[in-house]
Amino acid sequence: MGWWSMSEIFVLGINGAVLAPGYDEIISSCYAVVAPKKNYSLFSNLCDTIIEIAPVKEMVRQLRLALQHGNVAVLASGDPLFYGIGRTLLNSFSQEQLCFYPAVSAMQLACARFKIPWDDLHLFSLHGRDDQGAVGRILAHNKVMLFTDGQNSPDRIAMSLLNRLEVMGRSDQAENIRVSVAENLCLDNERLTRGTLAEIAAQQFAPLNMMLVEQPLVERKADSPLFGLQEKEITHSRGLITKSEVRAVILHCLRLPARGVFWDVGGGSGSISVEVARLCPALQVFTVEQKEEGQQNIRKNIHDFQLYTMELVCGRAPEALALLPDPDRIFIGGSGGALGAIIKECGMRLRHGGIMAASAVLAATAEQAPDLMRANGLEVEVRRVAVTRFPGEQEKEQHFNPITIITGKKC
Repeated sequence: MGWWSMSEIFVLGINGAVLAPGYDEIISSCYAVVAPKKNYSLFSNLCDTIIEIAPVKEMVRQLRLALQHGNVAVLASGDPLFYGIGRTLLNSFSQEQLCFYPAVSAMQLACARFKIPWDDLHLFSLHGRDDQGAVGRILAHNKVMLFTDGQNSPDRIAMSLLNRLEVMGRSDQAENIRVSVAENLCLDNERLTRGTLAEIAAQQFAPLNMMLVEQPLVERKADSPLFGLQEKEITHSRGLITKSEVRAVILHCLRLPARGVFWDVGGGSGSISVEVARLCPALQVFTVEQKEEGQQNIRKNIHDFQLYTMELVCGRAPEALALLPDPDRIFIGGSGGALGAIIKECGMRLRHGGIMAASAVLAATAEQAPDLMRANGLEVEVRRVAVTRFPGEQEKEQHFNPITIITGKKC
């Protein structure tokens, strides 16, 4: 490292179209300034060398070169360490070189305008991200603040929320959701808009905005179990549900990740999906079911447990899997006579390091599934679970059919 490694980077948070007191002296002492084009007028008479803040990779390269000549100032909206450029700079330069001067963040400003506390907000950034699970996570919370962008704009997000509720058969819930959008905060054309999802979906908004989504949801009771639902607590038909003891073994075998994509193929009542969605709220859960009776039960369970990260896919596998994102984990609870085709499709789509599990009641399925998984390049393990319940002294013990659980890992 040369002498220039001692040059400093001053990261200056700004709000609106003015510099905070003292910023002009800092900028005047710097060799270069990094900023968005919209802010060039704030310092054009203070520094001659200007570096565009985007694209970020090129900005970092030019910033390194500028440090050979002296200090550099970086102008960023709000608090640079709150969903801002601060993380990138910390990953690219030493902490000793960086000095941060935060302004009030856009989130704080939006909350001040809407007159709401923000210590209980759920914060999601969709800025520059293709987050397919965002809609479910938004619907799962009472109060969500969103960092948006041109692609993930308030009108598009509102329309996505409406579409999801319609698919779930819960269009009536849209009337209880209120949306607030704060545009161009601290600028002359600042605008605040409040409305229903439908009203927001029908408008257009400036690229610089914050979006607040509020709805009345019943909070889960503090003593409500996170895991271990009983069969009677999950809506199902004619006793067709994976028994709780078997569910526990299946979930253990799947080694669930905190995030990613989960497929439940042949979902039945959706009992496995319900447990997965409750255990891993950031996991995107797709429950595939072809029978109308099962679909109705799954919809009711999604609503009853408020599991909006769980999405029902109506159709027959493997055809119904075509449009789903590639999974990190798969459970096959039913195949409708297409076990070979389902395992083949699942084996191809399963991400590297992912795990597939299948349950089998019939001996033929228990024999075929391991061979099919091996034929598709998976490392296979087989377990058999036999459940006997002893309800009480006056009741006869209950014996259930043994279940074979086949797991395959994609290495």
